[in-house]
Order: sequence, then C-alpha cells, then structure tokens
Amino acid sequence: MSRKCSKTGKKTSSGNNRSHSRRATKRTFRPNIQKTRIYDPITGEYKTIKVAASYIRTLAKRLQQGKKV
Repeated sequence: MSRKCSKTGKKTSSGNNRSHSRRATKRTFRPNIQKTRIYDPITGEYKTIKVAASYIRTLAKRLQQGKKV
C-alpha cells in the first residue's frame, strides 16, 4: 500500500533530524493518509479513496459549497 494521496499527490519526503549539536541524520516525513468514503451522486454509490487529511477538510468545504469534487 503506497503512502500517496490520490487527489493531491502528496507522498513521503525525506529530510534530516537535527540534534542539539546540529548533527544530521536522515528521516522521512509521511503524509497523513486516511481511507474515506465519498458519495458519488451520478452513480448513487459510495467510493473509498485514500487521501491526505488536509484534502478531507478541502473536500468537506467543497461539498458544503456545492462545488464539483
């Protein structure tokens, strides 16, 4: 299962941990990927998608405003 948002394309990135002495060790930054169900009014079915938590907030806002998902 890949850690990638199907809508925004967010994926795992890399960087450094920094200690107090400024020593650098590699680390990864993972996106907050969640499975969520959305209703498709065209087909009348629910679809399960894997998206970032930031997109879930955007999705809720768009649905509330009546915009296209």
